Amino acid sequence: MVILNSLITTLVTGNNLFMTNENIDFTKSKQYTLSIRLSTDGFSFSVYNPIEECDFYFQTYPVNTQQSMAANVKPFLALAKELKYTYRQINILIHTARYTSVPLELFEDEQMETIFYQNFRKQSNEIILCNVLGKSNLVILFPIDKLTHLFLSEQFPTARFFSTISPQIEYLTSRSKLGNSYKIYANIHACSMDVFALDKGKLQLVNTYAINDVSDSMYYLLNIWKQLAYDQEHDEMHLTGDNINYRQQLSEELKPFIRQLFIINPQADFNTSHTARIEDIPFDIQSLLICE
Repeated sequence: MVILNSLITTLVTGNNLFMTNENIDFTKSKQYTLSIRLSTDGFSFSVYNPIEECDFYFQTYPVNTQQSMAANVKPFLALAKELKYTYRQINILIHTARYTSVPLELFEDEQMETIFYQNFRKQSNEIILCNVLGKSNLVILFPIDKLTHLFLSEQFPTARFFSTISPQIEYLTSRSKLGNSYKIYANIHACSMDVFALDKGKLQLVNTYAINDVSDSMYYLLNIWKQLAYDQEHDEMHLTGDNINYRQQLSEELKPFIRQLFIINPQADFNTSHTARIEDIPFDIQSLLICE
């Protein structure tokens, strides 16, 4: 997969910033997969050609944190001209810490809301969606507010909705089967951190923690390591995240405690050598594209 090496221009529309690659051929959009990521930290979307694996496009879109998700989504859909093409497949990823996992063999559709609200306080005007994870034998339940879901469903009637945690679990389930060690994976965002603990493809823990700085990440990761009785010399910790400097600082702080420390590099899972800027793409979008 490659981000085309052409001139990047900046377009400013009010308070909304887009990074646009002018050379991508949107006349081929019916071959492409569109993946939209919605988060309180900001919106983004990628366009990817799974047939040739050589057409890739990514943009970010800042949000007004004083407004609701729906209030941000409406102008986003109106202003982003790239969203108006016809695509082969459309994925919508919702970044939220409000999710819960259910073993697939125990899951029943009619129990979704009951199970979800056993773990989280009920909020008005939201619906509960689910992702069935075949590789992990899990179901992830997560919410989306009704108005946001309406706006997105009207514009993209065939879209698939995902919690951002879901493709990460599927990708890491496969990845963790390599070798004989236990593994912890951490995906670090601006104000939160997704953590996964796996035993050769078997999920032991998944959770999202609010963080303010490196010391918060250290606290959670080392406590999880201790509680699971992982081995300091043999078992592994893998890090990823949008902020490279934060990730590097965390890695340095962890080195005295964990010998097998790595940076996640999904580039090898794409069948192309042109991956210079893959790290610009959120890890959950990368995971979804790999698992397709």
